[in-house]
Amino acid sequence: MEEKSPATLEKIQQAALQEFLDKGFQGASLRQIVKYAGVTTGAFYGYFSSKEALFASIVEPHAAALMGRFMETQLSFAELPESEQPEHMGVDAGSYLRWMVDYICQHREPVKLLLCRAEGTGYENFVHNMVEVEVEYTLQYMDVLRRLGRDVPKMDQSLCHIIASGMFNGLFEVVIHDLPYEQALRDVEQLRAFYTAGWLKLMTP
Repeated sequence: MEEKSPATLEKIQQAALQEFLDKGFQGASLRQIVKYAGVTTGAFYGYFSSKEALFASIVEPHAAALMGRFMETQLSFAELPESEQPEHMGVDAGSYLRWMVDYICQHREPVKLLLCRAEGTGYENFVHNMVEVEVEYTLQYMDVLRRLGRDVPKMDQSLCHIIASGMFNGLFEVVIHDLPYEQALRDVEQLRAFYTAGWLKLMTP
C-alpha cells in the first residue's frame, strides 16, 4: 500500500485536470489518469473514492469561491435600506464582475472544468443555479421599486430568466475563449453596461 503524500495527490490532480479538459468528465478515463500520474489504481483509491470525487476535488474550491462571492453581493444589496437600493443598482454587481474576471484569469483551467466540462457531475447546473439566484433577486428588486412608488412594468419570470441566462453565458465566454485579461475585463465591463442599460429601459414605463 503506497503511503499518501501531497506530491502524489498533486500528480493525480494534474493528470486528471488535463484528461478532464481534453475529454470532459464523462469521456475521461480513470485508467489514463492513473497512467499519466504514474500511480497504481490501488494508490488512486487511497486518495479518492471515485472519478467524480476526483473531479470535485479540483473544481469545488472554485465553485465555492465564485458562488460564495456572488451570493455575498446579492445579499449585501438586498439588505440595504429599500430607499438606497436604486442608487446602488449595478454598482455592487460591477465590483463582483471585476473580481470574477480577476479570479477566472488566475484559475483558468479548473474554472473551465467547472463551466465547460462538468456534464455528468453535480456541477453541471452551476451556471443555471447562478441564473436562478439572479432571477429571484431581480424580481425582489422590482417589488422594492414598486413599494417606493415606481411604476415598474410587469415582467414575466420567464423573461427575467432569458435575460439573466444570456448575461451569464455571455460573461463566461471569457472562459470558453481564453480571453487575455485586459480584453476580458474590457468586454465584461461593456457587457455589464449593455445589460444595465437594458434593465433600466425595461423598468421604465
